[in-house]
Amino acid sequence: MLAKANRIVRGADYKAVVRKGSRFPAPHTLVYVRMNPDSCAVRFGFIVGKTVGSAPVRNTVRRRLKAAAYDLLPEVPAGADIVIRALPASAQASWSTLHHEISQAIHRAGTR
Repeated sequence: MLAKANRIVRGADYKAVVRKGSRFPAPHTLVYVRMNPDSCAVRFGFIVGKTVGSAPVRNTVRRRLKAAAYDLLPEVPAGADIVIRALPASAQASWSTLHHEISQAIHRAGTR
């Protein structure tokens, strides 16, 4: 589980990352990355809408995304804010697929 310091909790922070961050689309996820000059912690946020499925399906997808984010935490540059939006196809995606998509987005963001 991600520590509280590694979570985006305010709506304004979500909006800032989605509106001003770099966008990395993939078949199952949409990853937004923005460097936060005010923080040295890496923070993740997750958006899993009703289009993904019923509540149990959404919770499963959210848990998979959180596990992938926790696994990738050491690879992310300090001060990065990352919001991961689950697309409807993510309901059928495996954890390894989601992990790979998020990892690719983080590495592409680091090269910009």
